[in-house]
Amino acid sequence: MKKEIGLASLIAIAASAGMALAQEGERPVQYGISADLQQKVDGNYIFVLNDEIPANRVRGVVRRMAARAGVKVGHIYEHSIKGFSAKMPAETAAAMEEDPMVSYYTHDGVAFLSDTEVGTAATGDVSAQAQSTPWGITRVGGPADGSNLGKYAFVIDTGIDMDHPDLNVATSLSRNFVSGLSSPEDQNGHGTHVAGTIAALDNGIGVVGVAAGAKVVAVRVLNAQGNGSFADIIAGVDYVAQVGLAGEVANMSLGGPANSALDNAVRNAAAKGIFFSLAAGNEAQNANNVSPARTNAANVYTISAHDSQDRFASFSNFGNPPIDCADPGVNIQSTWLNGSYNTISGTSMAAPHAAGIFLINNGTAFSGGVVSGDPDGNPDPICHL
Repeated sequence: MKKEIGLASLIAIAASAGMALAQEGERPVQYGISADLQQKVDGNYIFVLNDEIPANRVRGVVRRMAARAGVKVGHIYEHSIKGFSAKMPAETAAAMEEDPMVSYYTHDGVAFLSDTEVGTAATGDVSAQAQSTPWGITRVGGPADGSNLGKYAFVIDTGIDMDHPDLNVATSLSRNFVSGLSSPEDQNGHGTHVAGTIAALDNGIGVVGVAAGAKVVAVRVLNAQGNGSFADIIAGVDYVAQVGLAGEVANMSLGGPANSALDNAVRNAAAKGIFFSLAAGNEAQNANNVSPARTNAANVYTISAHDSQDRFASFSNFGNPPIDCADPGVNIQSTWLNGSYNTISGTSMAAPHAAGIFLINNGTAFSGGVVSGDPDGNPDPICHL
């Protein structure tokens, strides 16, 4: 008999709960990012306005504040948080915080993909590749038929291969939020991989997803290298909060240093009834150090990774809360760029398994056992259809 997992019953006190959290606003050295991206986030700030300001007044308030300070606004946020991003000197940011309209502000920062290794993508005629079911899909009880759900899965990531023959992409809803780019087309492969695990078609070729054939929406917030700014990522979350409906899902297989603005954006979007599946991260540390993984709220689920033997993945972040359950994240095959397929690992691969489950089951998961070797001493349950 499978046991239903509710958010409250999944959360236990982590053995590592005493670990120190990353200090909000610290600017750790960022590795593996371009000089352009580092320049983009340096001196960029995210301002959150008082919630009492009506949503239809946010744009006017932001423009007046920016004009007074002599700064150019980047993004304006209206649906998940109320606020904006803008580049300015530190002293200008500190002065703007004194405005009675402002609740708080944070530094911008860089988030990264939550995968650990990249294999070799399959190439050639995809129509000639007979369909197989990846081990992770089987382990969580899939595939299930998602083709007639009438609901969307939003992939907040590097974009999606928009014409992949094994995906049902809602092109009209797909958007790009990476400054300087215009297309939601995936230039990395990661977002396409996530989309395939959620919803690859049961069409006789390639692979099949948990919610096979469900419509996926590309919400591009990361560049071709798989990195992005918190300001851009919040803009993607804000879009999902605007157009998403209760019962739909959003997957975020990305993470970076602690950031309250991003956490609150996810929390508020989820309060609209949208289920968020968040990768726990791959630093083998307490997930409470990472945003958005540390977000702990109704309709928000943080997912750790396990291998095909149900062993806790050595790279996966841990800690209950915020982690709610584990799902397959080691050697996961899924869709990739140019109509191809790839096998990679990470909590990035675990989160979309859970997203597919939540899409099919309207936010409910069942226990498919527990992982072994969880470093916090509280074995994570395995989310199952």
